[in-house]
Parts: sequence; structure tokens; C-alpha cells
Amino acid sequence: MTTSAATATTGARTRTGGPKDDSNLLEHIVGWTLVVVLAMLLTQTGLV
Repeated sequence: MTTSAATATTGARTRTGGPKDDSNLLEHIVGWTLVVVLAMLLTQTGLV
């Protein structure tokens, strides 16, 4: 296998459906939701 053939095979890979850059809004919403739920849980149990 030559160098150009190795470069061609590794350069032509397709995406496998992993995380994309456009999901930042969803990540922020889910993160803040978890923060609020944790704060409510701590308040209800009297740990705060």
C-alpha cells in the first residue's frame, strides 16, 4: 500500500452519525433542566 492510497482511504471516510455542532441549544436546555431538578430535589429534602 502506497502513501497516496493510504491517504485516499482515510480521507474518504463518511460520518457515522455522531454528535454534531448544531446541538448546543439542546445541550444547554437539558443541562439547565438538570440543574433546576437537582436544586428542587435538594430543597425538598432539606439539604440546602
